Amino acid sequence: MSVQTVTGAVALSDIGRTLMHEHLFIAFAGAEYDSGFHFDRAAFVAEAVKRLTELRVVHGVRTFVDPCPIELGRDAGLMKEIAEKSEMNVVCTTGFYFEAMGLPIYWRARTAEEIAELYIREIEKGIGTTGVRAGAIKVATGEPVITSLEMKFLEAASMAQKATGVPIITHTQDGVGAPDQIAAFGANGVAPHKCLIGHCCGNADPAYHKRVVDSGVYIGFDRIGLHRFMPDETRADNLVKLVRGGHRKQIMMSQDRHCGWLGKFARQVSPAEQAKIDAMRAEGTWPPPYSYLFTDFVPMLRERGLTDAEIFSILDENPRRFFAGEAL
Repeated sequence: MSVQTVTGAVALSDIGRTLMHEHLFIAFAGAEYDSGFHFDRAAFVAEAVKRLTELRVVHGVRTFVDPCPIELGRDAGLMKEIAEKSEMNVVCTTGFYFEAMGLPIYWRARTAEEIAELYIREIEKGIGTTGVRAGAIKVATGEPVITSLEMKFLEAASMAQKATGVPIITHTQDGVGAPDQIAAFGANGVAPHKCLIGHCCGNADPAYHKRVVDSGVYIGFDRIGLHRFMPDETRADNLVKLVRGGHRKQIMMSQDRHCGWLGKFARQVSPAEQAKIDAMRAEGTWPPPYSYLFTDFVPMLRERGLTDAEIFSILDENPRRFFAGEAL
C-alpha cells in the first residue's frame, strides 16, 4: 500500500515520522492585488527547503502533510519543487475552505456531484497540468454551526472519499463543529477511521475530545504552538488525558504552521502583535519554525509522564495507520 505525495506514490512502510497538518505557503484570495507585497519565489523555496531539511535531519520527520485548501494559494508545482530539494515526502490535498473565509463563487454554484468530480480528478489524474496528485481531501467548516453551503462541500468530499478511498482531513473553527462534521460524514457513508477531525485542541473541554474519539475518528491536536487559540499547557494536559484514557492510536499531533504568507493576515493585527512579528522577522525567526513541536511541546508531554514510546508512536505509527485505512 502507498500514499500519494507530490513527487509520486510512497510505500506506507516508508512514510516514517509524519506531521499531519502543516502548511508551506498561504495566500488568501485578493492578496495578489496588494502592490505593497512581492513574492520572491526563489527566496521562499530556499527558506522552505532549509526548514524541511532541518525537520528531516534533526528531528527525523519524513513526511509533511500540507492540507492547503485550493483557494488559499495551493501551488502543487511549488510543493513539488520544495519536496524534491528537501528530500521530504510532501502530501497535498484537494478541497476548499469554509464559507466565511473561502469557497469561491464559481464553486458555490456547483452541485455536490460537480464538486466531487473535481476532487476525484485531482486525486486520480492530477492537479491542473502539474501531474501532481492529491493524497487526501480537505474539508473545512466555520462556527457556530455548519452552514448549508458548507454541508454541500462535506457531501462532495464524502462522495470523493468513497470513490477514491483517500482519507479526509478537516478544519474546525474556534473549537466547535467536530460532532457535526462526524455526523455529516456518517450520514454520507464515510467510515469514521477515514476521517481526521482537525483543530480539536482549540476546545479546552475533555468531554468534547472524548465525544470525538468515541465516534471512532482520528482527533487532531494540530495547532500546537498557536497560543492565540489555546495555551499549550492546556493542550498537553488534554492530550495526556486522551492517552491515559486509551485513545493514543487516534491522536494526531501537528502545528498548522506556515513558511510563507502572501501579504497581510486575513484579520487585523494589533500593534503589539505586529511589533512582535517585526522583531522576530528581524531575527530570522518569523514565521516560527516547524521544530517547535519537538523542542518545546514534546518536553511538556514528558513532564506530564508520557514516555518517548508513547509520544513518538503518535507521530510514527498513527499517520501510517490513517493512510492505510486500518480500522481502529
